[in-house]
Amino acid sequence: MDLNWSLKELYESFSGEAFQGDLAKLDTYIKEMNKLATEMTENHEDEQKKLEAYIALAEKISLTFEKLGVFSELTVSVNSKDEEGNKYADIIDQKQSDLAEAETKISKWISEIKDINAIIDHSTFLQSFRFFLQEIVEHSKHLLSEKEEVLLAKMKNTGSTAWVNYKNLLISNHKVEIEVEGKKEELPLTVVLNMAYEKNADLRKKAYLAEIDSYKKIEDGIAAALNGIKGEVITVSKMRGYESPLAMTLEDSRMSKATLDAMLSAMKESLPTFRKYLRRKAEMLGYNNGLPFYELYAPVIEKEMKYSYEQGKAFVEKQFRSFDNSLGDYAKKAMEHKWIDVLPKEGKVGGAFCCAVHSIGESRILLNYGDNLGDTITMAHELGHGFHGECLKEESILNTNYPMPLAETASTFCETIVKKAAIKEGSKEEAFAILETEISDSTQVIVDIYSRYLFETNVFKEREDSPLTVKRIKELMVEAQKEAYGDGLDQEYLHPYMWTWKSHYYYADANFYNFPYAFGLLFAKGLYAEYLKRGTSFVEDYKKLLAVTGKLKIEDVTRTINIDVTDAAFWKNSLAIIEEDINEFMKLSYEI
Repeated sequence: MDLNWSLKELYESFSGEAFQGDLAKLDTYIKEMNKLATEMTENHEDEQKKLEAYIALAEKISLTFEKLGVFSELTVSVNSKDEEGNKYADIIDQKQSDLAEAETKISKWISEIKDINAIIDHSTFLQSFRFFLQEIVEHSKHLLSEKEEVLLAKMKNTGSTAWVNYKNLLISNHKVEIEVEGKKEELPLTVVLNMAYEKNADLRKKAYLAEIDSYKKIEDGIAAALNGIKGEVITVSKMRGYESPLAMTLEDSRMSKATLDAMLSAMKESLPTFRKYLRRKAEMLGYNNGLPFYELYAPVIEKEMKYSYEQGKAFVEKQFRSFDNSLGDYAKKAMEHKWIDVLPKEGKVGGAFCCAVHSIGESRILLNYGDNLGDTITMAHELGHGFHGECLKEESILNTNYPMPLAETASTFCETIVKKAAIKEGSKEEAFAILETEISDSTQVIVDIYSRYLFETNVFKEREDSPLTVKRIKELMVEAQKEAYGDGLDQEYLHPYMWTWKSHYYYADANFYNFPYAFGLLFAKGLYAEYLKRGTSFVEDYKKLLAVTGKLKIEDVTRTINIDVTDAAFWKNSLAIIEEDINEFMKLSYEI
């Protein structure tokens, strides 16, 4: 069976008529936008007509950029050495910068309109883009001059974008020297990372030690990338007048500091409960000083289930249908139409992601499937992202750009559906195994994410003064892990290199890509509790909530389902659901 995804729905090839035709069309659109920017900003006459022309052209440009860019990026994500893919990814990035001056001019012009809401009220067409236009006005106060914006956009191609490409090249081609069954091998990093789920404890430890040792070959290059990207972010955020990179992230996330503080305080308060779970897991695996880092994903009983990809597909679709057939239908469509790239391979990036392709009304999902329950859950997570895109299909592409915290909501909600339903179906031993996986994943999203938030906060703080050495970056990572995990982990076996392959630290346009996962998990838990309370009547409201995520601030999105995320009580109630699972785990752990 072919377990590679199909990209022919986008383009047959880079040299083909369709790709080259759209590339030429994009150049035409960019010229049109530059001309429009000059004409519309000469004065404030015919504001409604000009706004309508801008929106119409912006839609065309966004759809074309997306289709071309996605084809290039997806090609490279499964083959980092693909020369054409890398070449066109760079070309498309360059073309994006060709719009910087026009977009800056138009944004400033829009922000000068005296009563934009009155104009929107008079145009049926513009009413669908009210939030999009209002956000332009809000962000315009952070815009620089046209020339500065152009310079930043062009410099980024040889700055953070180049550093990301360099880091990805190092990681995707990184080999780990390890002895397996008496034979010394050089294995791709993704394969070795998957060994954390193996039943054999010696192999788990061996994989961890080999992984840690292997980073010495690439640590300097990756540290240089981290310093380069974080330095650029600090400079840009200051130039734009933000108080800090975090303040910039919160505005980009359409999220208030009150919401973040409420969530983080509830998370910090819950840490002792997670440490209790970690210590009990350590005891079950025969450790006395907390859990070694390499045992975080270790199975605790023999009933820990292996899932082939075929089994995983059937399992996910079945559990999705326990919520709603439309979710099950979406998963089946993705599986049957080759929207998923399944297995690890040399040159393929690590981890997993979902890319919604609005221009063709589809998604593409990258996995590194390793035949265990965790991989099945990852598949459910990424299909949840895809379903989010499915709920946005009828929206304009300009209204589909949802913020990072909400990006993890649908995916985590789908995880919860799968895990909860599976626990109900299983025997006591199977339920315990699934429950342990659920709590292990929640520990990653609450405790480890908290450590990542602390780490990134401190990296930014120290990078203000000077670049960080490899030694210092490792120290900050270990300090953050100690603060978050406490006595839940064995302090002798932490992971000083968790900053190397985690791609989230290298997003110059999406900093602090850690707390959105916690938001997604806890908001999804709150939504799931609402689903249990309301039953099938909840389903349509849930889909409507996903459909408005691209055109409201977070606090307004959550109010559509009567949830106040600025209130710490909501987060504590969501965490209480996980704490109930931990208490059940503690009880069952003495009965198994």
